[in-house]
Amino acid sequence: MNDVQQRAAAKRFADFWKGKGYERGESQKFWISLLADVFGVEHAAEYITFEDQVHLDHTSFIDGYIPATHVLIEQKGLGKDLKKPIKQSDGTLLKPIQQAQRYASVLPYSQRPRWIIVCNFECFHVYDMEHPQNDPTEILLADLPSQYYLLEFLVQKQDLTLQKEMEISIQAGGLVGKLYDAFLKEYIDPTDEHSLKSLNALCVRLVFCLYAEDAGIFGKRLMFHDYMQHSGANKARQALIDLFRVLDTPIDKRDRYMDEELAAFPYVNGGLFSDENIEIPRLNETILDLLLNKASAAFDWSEISPTIFGAVFESTLNPETRRSGGMHYTSIENIHKVIDPLFLDDLKAELEEIKAIKVQRMQEQRLRAFQDKVASLTFLDPAAGSGNFLTESYLCLRRLENEVINLLQHGQVVIGAAIDPIKVSIAQFYGIEINDFAATVAKTALWIAESQMLKRTEDIVHLQLDFLPLKSYVNIIEGNALRLDWNEIVPKEKLSYIMGNPPFVGARMMAQGSKQKQDIQSLFPDLSKNDVQDLDYVTCWYKIAAEYIQGTHIECCFVSTNSICQGSQVPILWNVMLNQYGIRINYAYQTFRWNSESTNQAAVHCVIIGFATFDRNRKILFTNGKQYSVVPNISPYLTNGSDALIIPQKKPICDVPLMNFGNQPRDGGYFVIKEEEYNAILQAEPFLKKYLLEYIGAEEFINNKKRWCLWLKHVSPNDIKNSKILYQKIEAVKKFRLESRAKTTNGYAKVPHLFAQITQPEGVDYLLIPSVSSERRKYIPIGFMPANVIASNAVQIVPEAGLYEFGVLTSNVHMAWMRTVAGRLEMRYRYSAEIVYNTFPWAELTLTQKAKIEKTAQAILDARALYPDCSYAVLYDDISMPPELRKAHQQNDIAVMQAYGMPIKETTESSCVAELMRRYQALTAAENNP
Repeated sequence: MNDVQQRAAAKRFADFWKGKGYERGESQKFWISLLADVFGVEHAAEYITFEDQVHLDHTSFIDGYIPATHVLIEQKGLGKDLKKPIKQSDGTLLKPIQQAQRYASVLPYSQRPRWIIVCNFECFHVYDMEHPQNDPTEILLADLPSQYYLLEFLVQKQDLTLQKEMEISIQAGGLVGKLYDAFLKEYIDPTDEHSLKSLNALCVRLVFCLYAEDAGIFGKRLMFHDYMQHSGANKARQALIDLFRVLDTPIDKRDRYMDEELAAFPYVNGGLFSDENIEIPRLNETILDLLLNKASAAFDWSEISPTIFGAVFESTLNPETRRSGGMHYTSIENIHKVIDPLFLDDLKAELEEIKAIKVQRMQEQRLRAFQDKVASLTFLDPAAGSGNFLTESYLCLRRLENEVINLLQHGQVVIGAAIDPIKVSIAQFYGIEINDFAATVAKTALWIAESQMLKRTEDIVHLQLDFLPLKSYVNIIEGNALRLDWNEIVPKEKLSYIMGNPPFVGARMMAQGSKQKQDIQSLFPDLSKNDVQDLDYVTCWYKIAAEYIQGTHIECCFVSTNSICQGSQVPILWNVMLNQYGIRINYAYQTFRWNSESTNQAAVHCVIIGFATFDRNRKILFTNGKQYSVVPNISPYLTNGSDALIIPQKKPICDVPLMNFGNQPRDGGYFVIKEEEYNAILQAEPFLKKYLLEYIGAEEFINNKKRWCLWLKHVSPNDIKNSKILYQKIEAVKKFRLESRAKTTNGYAKVPHLFAQITQPEGVDYLLIPSVSSERRKYIPIGFMPANVIASNAVQIVPEAGLYEFGVLTSNVHMAWMRTVAGRLEMRYRYSAEIVYNTFPWAELTLTQKAKIEKTAQAILDARALYPDCSYAVLYDDISMPPELRKAHQQNDIAVMQAYGMPIKETTESSCVAELMRRYQALTAAENNP
């Protein structure tokens, strides 16, 4: 079904089910009809299962489950409130989503749902279990005709053609790797830079020849194979040298007496074979067998995906990625997360609009204008790598153009003089790449893509079109994109879009004084040294792009490390972007795992940000996959809200107790004691027990683990002298601190018996908050600690906090703020005083409101006390959280929301954050303008 047909099918479905919905009698009909009639699933009754029993009790059944896409369905009757708790058979009160999560928790791991849908026939609530803290996507049955795509994950399976292309491309990469290794052994000096560059160039040329013979570019299949086979191993090296020279020589300039077999090869052009100075070693029997039998005769290169293969090819031969243990590439799906909302979705929608025109003459005019428009678009990837973004974009534009050509042809054969109907060219695509080999691969990938799409056009017009000699200039420039003038590469008046995936190098991963740090400093000259230290490398591309697009209608989109939209980097980068350059965020993907499809499966947590100097009419915020919402504004934190920047504060902006991080030992590990050593110390010198205090960090607090430390703040000098253990440890700490490269650590050698930084309140209990906590928890576990438990520097402490502060900080209101502004360690939350606590806008409460929060806060502590044997990791897991604790938190959330004047039923996390941002702006404005 095309888009128009699917919309119509969704409308028929919505009209039929309007006002219907009996949970027991009609659920199965409803879902089978949705899958079959709207999403075209054949044998829908076999595609979905119903009433699968789960091993909770004999009365628990999953309403619906789709194994192929891991979707669990909790179905309720028409009119049932999907957000209200329902009494279960065991007497507990659970919301439908909590009921579904309980079922999910007992499924085998391989069957755990990726998605949970709660439905009452008139509304679907969709929960993405990779982002369990996000608000559900809500889809009304009445809106299904325009929003059916939000449920495409029900049937979204990998395209079989794409899967085949992926497999072939990876196999091709493996063959190239074997050829590379075999050739490398034949070089006189395999470490020589010229030899290694020559080997890279040789492999690129061989790949082109292997592809060209299978794709018919050379005229006939196995042409390269037969030529090399006739040469034999003794003459193979010279045969390659002769072939490369011929491929780079126009027909009219060749030796008229050369061997016929060699003369039959076409003129390639494009510069691929122009360098005669590359070093080619001898081809032994092993290399020749690998080249002819495995890479040529036994493998069809014509079916590779140039988008995937380009990256696989580059990573196979790139020394850095070879060392990392496997080839990798950016998945087609992830590339489309960038290019679809940037330009492709709008182009597809425009073409569908044109196809719906009934008057043929008018439709043809619009089709020709559309083809001209597509052929006029110009693209730049300033971190091109192997060109996968450019290659996939080219393929997509050519597919659209081929559809236009097909519509204009009306299925007829062209008669008379052949006119090339193709207008889209790889000359529309520009790239900058610092690695010379990657740049060469990018050019080759684009040529292969051009060849493949030419074949598709030939099938439409039933004519043979010339591919060689290569006429299209590939604008891939080798160089450092941060030190080149982009306007000299492609004038900005000519450019339409900037896109790409700049290097993932975090602020703390760059060495002081490195070229990368120098790049940042030179591009952000007005920033302080401390601010520069906090910026990821990718911010350089944002800065240059923002400056480059001034006064234009160019739109940009970059894949980035998620840290540029979290924590301390946000006010640094986005103050420049918003206030200096007037940048507007028009669409964005919130944090998700950017899987590079690496063979060693390394993944980075990323965001995607589309921006320009103007506002789009529709701003789209993707929360996961294809789930998105249209919002009035996208903030630098990638939330629906204002552009307020949260500036780290040394002290709280409200009148609340001070927060510090815990005590920092800088002791070389001598003062921190594990259980085995603890017992050994007590056995050797029992009198040291008074100095061995419990030591607690985030790991110990959350997982109920035990560690101790030697706390010698009030130690007697006699005890040090009389204790062999104390004396040796203090001596070792002093030596460790003196040998440190950090001058501040050297200074602490003057007090070798003490922790380097002490924040522990003397004789005062305190509130503890872990500095790092899992993103899967709705609430960061926090709690009170007695004064004789020493807090490590892996936690934050609030010495003067009471029940009221505990209640607010553990509430969903504060957690929403934390999730928005906190930094992240991968995906885990990084709670800090300066960014989260000190910037949090506390409400002004009445005594009654404060007393209510204290009461609900105490109820949380009481509920925890019912389970003394359970760690916070268990208690705050969404599946295993006990009902008493869940209810206590819900009551506390309500009390805090009421204190802030937030409506209980209508408030979502995004609206909560928007209100907090408003309060933050009001508080900081009042502070700056008293």
